[in-house]
Amino acid sequence: MGMLTTTGAELFFKDWGQGPPVVFCHGWPLSADSWDATLFCLSARGYRCVAHDRRGHGRSSQPSDGNDMNTYADDLAALLEHLSLNGVTLVGFSTGGGEVARYIGRYGTDRVAKVVLVGAVTPLMLNTETNPKGTPKKVFDGFREQYTANRGRFFREVASGPFFGFNRRNAKPMPERIDDWWRQAMLSGYKNAFECIAAFSETDFTEDLAKFNGPTLLIHGDDDQVVPIDASARAAVKLIPGAKLIEYPGGPHGVTDTHTERLNADLLEFIGS
Repeated sequence: MGMLTTTGAELFFKDWGQGPPVVFCHGWPLSADSWDATLFCLSARGYRCVAHDRRGHGRSSQPSDGNDMNTYADDLAALLEHLSLNGVTLVGFSTGGGEVARYIGRYGTDRVAKVVLVGAVTPLMLNTETNPKGTPKKVFDGFREQYTANRGRFFREVASGPFFGFNRRNAKPMPERIDDWWRQAMLSGYKNAFECIAAFSETDFTEDLAKFNGPTLLIHGDDDQVVPIDASARAAVKLIPGAKLIEYPGGPHGVTDTHTERLNADLLEFIGS
């Protein structure tokens, strides 16, 4: 574990294992802890696994500025440079998938060997004239209203409902999973997490995806209620030459927790191929 000073922020990161580097970017409003089971699995199988807390999240500092995809990408670039990482497999979940895409859009793929996008917000979440399958802005405005009204309650409702699919018929909610999600979420900065809603929902990554030029794997649950698959992975795979999409039947947004064993197996197969 370590700390990195970037422009305007202190970033916490985990650095486990030795071998080919795999760098993980987490979703909103979580932290590197959300990747622990996968870090544990891959680091035990000969990979160097690195995961950082995005600025304004987890144990990283909470600056007033920089809560946008360009700055997140710049922070990721600073982390790769700080650790002298090359031949990296970048793995981004949800908002972290956007972070990975914007990194490639701004910095290219000189340090990157492969990319994995899991439940990613790419290419664009927001409904627009050119993105009719996107989510209406009023949904994200609702997020902001619920957040400012009572963010603790809002976070718990997200975790106990759509994130893990616990609101589906016959689903069996797992209190410990909900509690851990809520714990991570509540560590995020109030202003940082609020402004990140715009970052993940309104950023268009179409041009960033066009700059992908290496092996790319997309993984997405086909019952994702947070980042619906039609406007995300099924659209993104068409924009990345040679990309492969694996759909998890019935999978919710939080497949990193609900489908951990399968995800780890798919990652190991893809990274090792």
